[in-house]
This record gives sequence, structure tokens and C-alpha cells, in this order.
Amino acid sequence: MPRPQPHLDEVLASEPGSHIAALFDFDGTIISGYSATAMLREKFQRREMSVEEIAETAQVIAQHSLGTIGFSGLMSGAAKFMKGVDEQSFIDFGEELYKKHIARKIYPETRAIIEAHQAKGHRVAIISSATIYQIEPTARDLGITDIKCSAYEIEDGVFTGEIIRPLCFGEGKVLAAEELAAEYGLDLDQSFFYSDSDDDIELLERVGKPRPLNPNLKLKAIADEHGWPVQRFGSRGTPSWVDYTRTIYATGSLVGAFAAGLPIWALTRSQREAANFSIGLFGDFATAITGVELEVEDEKHLWSSRPCVFIFNHQSKADVMILAKLIRRDMGGVGKKEIKDIPILGKLMEWGGTVFVDRADGKSAIKAMEPLVDAIREEGKSICISPEGTRSLTPKLEPFKKGAFHLAMQAGVPIVPIVIHNATDVAPKNEFVMRPATVRVTVLPPVDTSKWSPRTINNHVRDVRNMFLRTLGQPEESVAESVAKESAPEVKPETPKAAPAKKSAAKKAPTKKASPKKSTKKSPKA
Repeated sequence: MPRPQPHLDEVLASEPGSHIAALFDFDGTIISGYSATAMLREKFQRREMSVEEIAETAQVIAQHSLGTIGFSGLMSGAAKFMKGVDEQSFIDFGEELYKKHIARKIYPETRAIIEAHQAKGHRVAIISSATIYQIEPTARDLGITDIKCSAYEIEDGVFTGEIIRPLCFGEGKVLAAEELAAEYGLDLDQSFFYSDSDDDIELLERVGKPRPLNPNLKLKAIADEHGWPVQRFGSRGTPSWVDYTRTIYATGSLVGAFAAGLPIWALTRSQREAANFSIGLFGDFATAITGVELEVEDEKHLWSSRPCVFIFNHQSKADVMILAKLIRRDMGGVGKKEIKDIPILGKLMEWGGTVFVDRADGKSAIKAMEPLVDAIREEGKSICISPEGTRSLTPKLEPFKKGAFHLAMQAGVPIVPIVIHNATDVAPKNEFVMRPATVRVTVLPPVDTSKWSPRTINNHVRDVRNMFLRTLGQPEESVAESVAKESAPEVKPETPKAAPAKKSAAKKAPTKKASPKKSTKKSPKA
């Protein structure tokens, strides 16, 4: 979990019940920075904005910053560029933006507060001046179904170039909160609102429990005057030079650790002992210099049934140093073939026992893993594999592939699940910098595979994955869901479609996905 925080402690001790709302601003509160800035940057990098559009956008932003136009003028300026654009293209763009930029900006501390409110049965909602296209993918990840936000006018699935009034800004946020209160019977006098900006002062004063998060200077002054508790997070945002230095040293320490093992190899002629020394040294040094501390539950299971196949949920590039610190010796691993081509790093990992596979070629991957069976049977090595196949975008567990389970069956060894709870706190996917954090790890008891068969492998994969889900506090997969997943044809996931925005700027996040349609219009403008 993130470091102790007063807001989280308050929620954990609060009264349960669905009559209490937990309302969250989006930009600066749930995520670090501004989603609109990320949208503009992505559009600019794609070269999907003309010189005229760039100039006009810059002018509108400058006018808003100087106070010559309000938020309504800013939104109207953005809407003008969207006239004639198919809404579906903007939904798709929002999904891409989430995967590339927004997901890694989510504050783990805010995620913990949201999960605490949900556990208390509070009505959690996002009330933001941003649009549904910026918010919805993050809300879906966080399990939030109620969204009140600003909206553009749409006719026949196409933007008209106009905005819907009132916008969800200032007093508009109060109206949105009161709509939620009327719909669900909420008591706003007992409810929470989390925000980073003095632009939200009206709603902060309306609820009973205003809670500034990462407040700007004006909101900090107002909070001090009113005695509102303030919390600041440092887990996201612009990294410091110390963060960069830690990350570079930790990454480079792999080379140093294996260099330190060379004398052992030279004097003892034992590559295995040299590799064991280097792996343990790398794990200890890298976690120490990045400030990563481990809280390990049931560590005894790491040693009780070796050799084995260790499987872990892959959240972060920090998982490599975490596993090196935990497993320490007599281990091999599996990596994507692209790593093999990285100078020095690829050779070091291969020397340390990593087998590289082409994840796109199933037959090639199976053949490449044959030496792992020999390493287990003949050398007594344990193999470490992520059945997810790659890093997940969020802490939510992805589907499992079957390779690790077939490997354990063929080698005749147990599977030992290593559940990593929050390595995303250190470095989420697509983030270079690693930051200090305390990472929780649960090692589950060994799973006997001696009676498994290829005919029942799907059941075993589901059962083991459910062990991870239970430990992570996520919903388990039922037998029916597993059967449906196996029998369903593989299709590209569809993106949820926002409800028509002509009537209201408020929105409840959809649970039903719209059929994607190919746009014949030009790309959307952020």
C-alpha cells in the first residue's frame, strides 16, 4: 500500500452506507496533471493538428490563463475544432490515450482511497469539468460507474461544434452533485469531495467533508482558513533528479552484479554459483537503491518445494528486481525475444538462465521452452514465469496463458504462486522512473500438479488464477465465465460509447459496449 495517509485512515474509520457519497475531481486529483494536456500533446506528436489549429488552440489557452475568457469560452474553442468529427473516433482516441498516457498517471494513493470508500458501501462518483472521453477508461478501471462531466453536443453520432450547458464547472458541479443526491438519496452533508483546485470551491463548501488533494496555492490557503485537512502525494508527477539517478543505478546494477560474479566463475568453474551470487546481489542492491521495501507474507513457501515453477502477476518492470530478491538462487526465467537483442542486457539475462520466446508464435514458444523442462529435471532449477505474458496496465489481473502450467506438468513439479499486490506504485507500465514504495507480496502454498492432465488444464488455470484474484481482493472467475471465454471467438474489444450528450452534460458510465463503427471523418481535435 502507499505510505500512511490521513484521508485513507479517515475513510477506513468512517460510517458505512450508500447514503454517503465520495465525489472525486479528475485532473490533479485522481490523475497527476491534466488529461487535456496529454490529449493535445498526443495530437501534436501524431501531426494531426494543422498550423492554424495549433495557433488558435494556443491563443484560446492563453486567453483562459490570463482570465480574459472563462472555462465556457475554452470549451467552446475546443468544440469548434470538433465540428463534423464522428464521436466514435474520439472514443477510440480516448482509449488509446488512456493506455499510452493516463493509466500510469493514476495516483495509487487516490486508488486506495476510492477502494476504501467502495468497501464502505459509499456511492463513488467522478464530477469533473473534463469530458467523458478523457475520464471513462480510468473510471472503468477504478470500478466507478457514475460520472458527471462537461459534454459536447452530438447529432447522429457527430459533433456539432457546440457545447452542452451548463458545463460541469464551478456551480455546475454543485448541480451535478445534487442530481446524484436526488437520484440515489445521498446526504451531501455527510459526503466527501476530493479536489485539487480552488475552481471547485462551490462544491467543496457544499459537502460536509471537503478534502483537498494536492491543492494549488489558492485552495491550500482556503483550506488552512477553513481548517480542512490537506493531503499531498508524491508518487506521480514530474520525477526529481534523485528518482532518475535511483532508476539508472538500479538498472545498471544488473551489469555490475554479474561482473561481481565473474571471479566466482573463474575460480570455481561453477557458472551456477556465480549466477546465484549475481542474482541475489542484483535484487538486494536494486531494491535498496530505489527505496523499495518488501512486506512478504508466507515467505517460507519460496523454499518448501524446490524445484518448482514460480508464477507471478506482472505489474511493473520493478518485478524483476523484486523476484531476484525473493527467489535469489537456482532460477531461470522466460522473456520476450526482443530483450535478447538489447546489447549487454540480453546476453546477461541469457547467461543467467533466461529463455527468450516469440509470444506471437505459439509453436515457437513451446519449442523454446523445452530446455526449461531439462533445467528443472536435470539441474534442479526453478523457473519463474508470468502467465499474463506481459505487464498489466493496472493492478487488475489479466487472463492467464497456459505455458507455465504445461511446463509444470511436463517437469512433474509444483507451481508456487507469488502474488505482487502493488508494484505499480514503484513504476507502472510505460513509466521509466522507479520511485520508493513499500510493496506487499504474498507467497501462496505450492500447488500439486501431479494429477493434472492436458484434458483438465483449463480448470487448473482458472483455479490458480482465482487464487491470485482472491489474494488481490478482485472478483473471481466463475466456471461459466471460464467456459464462455474458452468457447467464444477471439474478437477485438469494443470501446464503451458515451450516451448522447444533447440533453444533459451528466453521464452515468455505460456498462454496455457500443458496436464500433468506422469513421469517415477526419481525426478528432483535442
